[in-house]
Amino acid sequence: MFVVIGGGGRTGTQLASLMVAQGHEVHLIEHRRAILARLHRELPTEVVFEGHPTDPLVLEQAGIERTDLLAACADEDAQNLSMCFVARTRYRVPRTIARINNPRNAWLFDQKFHVDAAVNQAEIMAGLIEEEMSPGTMMTLLKLQRGNYALVEEKIASGAEAIGVALKDLPLPRNCVIAAIIRRGEIVMPRGVTVFEVGDEVLAVTDREGAAGLAKLLTPA
Repeated sequence: MFVVIGGGGRTGTQLASLMVAQGHEVHLIEHRRAILARLHRELPTEVVFEGHPTDPLVLEQAGIERTDLLAACADEDAQNLSMCFVARTRYRVPRTIARINNPRNAWLFDQKFHVDAAVNQAEIMAGLIEEEMSPGTMMTLLKLQRGNYALVEEKIASGAEAIGVALKDLPLPRNCVIAAIIRRGEIVMPRGVTVFEVGDEVLAVTDREGAAGLAKLLTPA
């Protein structure tokens, strides 16, 4: 995959490092001198492109016309929206992802500006803190569909309602799908006749309401 990243702050730099380590082609655009000096120490020279990430000429030099994905990681929301809009309308970039810096601007990050996926760091952090403050051990592993759904993990505790019950007989919440079960270190593919045991680690895709309902089934009353 070829990825163009706009913005060389810590978020953009970390993303670039991960993508390079996975063998992807990455071009990162940054214009601030102090940050450029750091980027050249942390990333391969061929990854870093000097210039403003909203400048079409700079975007073209970075290969925007053939990129598979644009990741807008600038420190200003207006820049990230501009990058996504230009990438789609002018260069037909197939997928765009943008960082939301100010949660009050989150409503702007949709198809009006051609943002396919938005990462609201403040919302993610608040959600993680909320989960840690709540009873139970459910962990959110991955946010999906702008945070409306998530891949969650819950370990079945002794005394839970789900113990000894077949999956087909478990009153799962409406928007909840059991994706996998990890039992004694082995993956168990969930089927209707699969019976839950104490210590099973359950992976599920669900929304917020479904996660609460699932937690009730997998933890003691």
